[in-house]
Amino acid sequence: MKKKLFVSLMLLLTSSSIWCQDLKLNDLEYFETQGVNVLVYNNLFTGGFNDEKNAGIELIHHGVRTAQGGAVRLSNTPEQWDLVPEIPSRKVDRASKSIETTLRYKDYDFDSRVVVTAKGKGVEISVYLDKPIPKALEGSAGFNLEFLPSQYWGKAYLMDGRYNRFPRYVVGNTVTKPNSEKPKQFKGYKTSDDRGTDKFIDPLPLETGRTFLLAPDEPSRLIKITSQDTDLMLYDGRMLAQNGWFVVRSILPTGKTGKVLTWTVEPNAIKDWTREPNIGFSQVGYIPSQEKVSVIELDKKDKPLAKASLYKIGNDGNATEVFNGKIVPWGNYFKYHYVKFDFSSVKDPGIYYIQYGNFKTNNFLIQNNVYDKITDATSDIWIPIHMNHMYVNEAYRVWHGEPFKEGYRQAPPNTDHFDLHGQGPTTDTKFKPLELIPGLNVGGFFDAGDFDIETNANISVVQNFVQTWEYFKPLRDQTFVDQNQRYVDLHRPDGKPDVLQFIEHGTLNLVAQAEIIGHMAQTLSNSVLDNYHHLGDAASLTDGLPYNPNLGPYEKASDGKSSGVKDDMWAFTSRNPGLDLSAATMFAAASRALKGYNDDLSARALQQSKRLLKESTELLARQPQDTLRRGRSFNAATNLQLYISTGEEQYKNKFQELLWPALDRNVNFGLLTALDAIPHMDAAYKEKLRPYVVKFKEYIDKLEQENPYGVPIGLGNWAGGGIMLNFGTTVCFASKHFPEVIDARHAYKTSNYLFGCHPYHNYSLVATVGATRPKAVFYGNNRADFSFIPGNVAPGILFRKPDHFENFDDWPFLWGQNEGTIGGNTSYLIFGSAFKNLIK
Repeated sequence: MKKKLFVSLMLLLTSSSIWCQDLKLNDLEYFETQGVNVLVYNNLFTGGFNDEKNAGIELIHHGVRTAQGGAVRLSNTPEQWDLVPEIPSRKVDRASKSIETTLRYKDYDFDSRVVVTAKGKGVEISVYLDKPIPKALEGSAGFNLEFLPSQYWGKAYLMDGRYNRFPRYVVGNTVTKPNSEKPKQFKGYKTSDDRGTDKFIDPLPLETGRTFLLAPDEPSRLIKITSQDTDLMLYDGRMLAQNGWFVVRSILPTGKTGKVLTWTVEPNAIKDWTREPNIGFSQVGYIPSQEKVSVIELDKKDKPLAKASLYKIGNDGNATEVFNGKIVPWGNYFKYHYVKFDFSSVKDPGIYYIQYGNFKTNNFLIQNNVYDKITDATSDIWIPIHMNHMYVNEAYRVWHGEPFKEGYRQAPPNTDHFDLHGQGPTTDTKFKPLELIPGLNVGGFFDAGDFDIETNANISVVQNFVQTWEYFKPLRDQTFVDQNQRYVDLHRPDGKPDVLQFIEHGTLNLVAQAEIIGHMAQTLSNSVLDNYHHLGDAASLTDGLPYNPNLGPYEKASDGKSSGVKDDMWAFTSRNPGLDLSAATMFAAASRALKGYNDDLSARALQQSKRLLKESTELLARQPQDTLRRGRSFNAATNLQLYISTGEEQYKNKFQELLWPALDRNVNFGLLTALDAIPHMDAAYKEKLRPYVVKFKEYIDKLEQENPYGVPIGLGNWAGGGIMLNFGTTVCFASKHFPEVIDARHAYKTSNYLFGCHPYHNYSLVATVGATRPKAVFYGNNRADFSFIPGNVAPGILFRKPDHFENFDDWPFLWGQNEGTIGGNTSYLIFGSAFKNLIK
């Protein structure tokens, strides 16, 4: 009976509803047919910081990137810091319809070649070896291809005719093996704490066979993988890491050369499939007077309609068409075609939705107050939750206890850190390696989904708070903060403006760094990798006890005041004069905001600003010319802030001396600083600035030609949210001071993009109050819960080479598209505040 059912499913692959044209090698050097793209090392592994779920052989299946990581790998379920292959060569052979890549593991002097060839409705993947596998990798080296769990859990699969279902939550079997058998990890790092057992965990396969059928119950995800010469094994990568994917793997044979492995991979393509239109619009809604333009993203094979309609939902629940208008073509942008639907003439307040053919959006509001609360969740919830060294409570929930009571130790020299930091050949401080640096565990903000204090980010955070305070004086008070108790309670007013308390909290840590270390630390971060990827309460990341080398591993002192656990956080203190200069800028600004609120901290901040400006300027003068040139832009901002704080002419003169050359080099980089100065300068200064604002306007006009959204879109490994927020904030202030040059309507482009008018989907990238459909999952410290922290701001829509945009809303673990950061979210706070002010 099972055999008959299996044969029936095989016949289903040829039925009229399950259909596929032959894959072809296109001009962008990947294989495609309608509904299926097979990328072959268009995106390369980089090791270390990148999570390696964005590279190798990838499959974009009916518009969604469902598989990646196709490569020779050294473990059953690779983790982020496992070794990844270098790709020294990639050859495209159009005659044979193949792409050949060389993969190299330098640590083992091990090379392989992977050849992917179009074969009818699928591809053939072959692995070639010129030399046998090194003995150290026998039984470890294999070919892997990984599948996105959120696109497959709950769906069925068959292995050699045996039925099963992909699990929603990871459940399976593992074994432990001696650490001596574990392949090396990136730069010698260790991702797990073996608790003294000297063994590592190795998952066992869920299934093994030669023919693997994924999701026969869902044609858009149906894939057939066969191998004639080796077993296919299915693993669940979530056994070792919550961000793991389902892995299909075959072990490479030992002692053999030539073609040692062959798979055939056949993704199903649904007959006549076209991607559904992505109707972009603001999920927050619109005020009556603004431009209202929907950008509609279409499959290039989808013929644009002539018109779209706007429907209004009445108080009786019935919808009535109130407007229809022409669809205006914009053109192609990477993979898709774009058209626009302008419904600006609709101004009556109400509840609306857009109808385009058979597709309609969720509803949105047109109302004068739709933007009033766009920053409230960020300031009331997300920001206070990220206050370090505090116990943070919300009603019945504790977000985290007080972290890092044991403090921070001096990072030893020549330490290469896994979060892109490093301690140089000396400590640059008076502290000995691993000596406790007292007084650093105060104030500061968690960087993002992790729990370190990134000094540069915290500097920008305080600057964002100060700008928000000085420009807009928000008196909002929804957070109780007690520095003596080290206690924060959300939704509890305490009679103090929240923004002032945030400025104080950030400044406390940064002043402590300057006073105790003597300059700014690069970071206060994890000393061991196995707690860097910690998920859960920040207070449980360490044991809260200072490390005692006189105790055995994991032993606790009899007095309960120290332990033998090497989990203490480290301060990375190599001096960077550019960072000191940024801190000097921030301290000057913070000193003003804190005056009259915390006079002692205000005075200390101003003292450190003057000292660090002097010392960093002297240090930068000794550095190469290009480094000096980059530092001058920060130096201009520092002198401006010191002039505003002290009124001393020397700082004003130095600011202007440095500003104009910086604007000549890059007007986009320095214009916001120049605009900040206008209230403190004379009329001649503003007139001198005007040509640079005109140049910025030319940049805005150019963006409208570059992409259909008219905003800067990042194409790197981190989506361009920061660039866009800076752009939007600059537009707001430029329009305020030069309304005859910069029209306020350009600010709405940023808000529209953030709130849903962008590629891939139309969800709000901000978990904001008022958005009908915000993103449901973000990369935060609660990411394992597939949830979000209210007020979070995603980096944006991530670009994958050569032509694909994406933002997963069912899988939080890709930080380049989903991780909210303290720097990014406070940049949103200043943009949102400036935007609301501009509207009013």
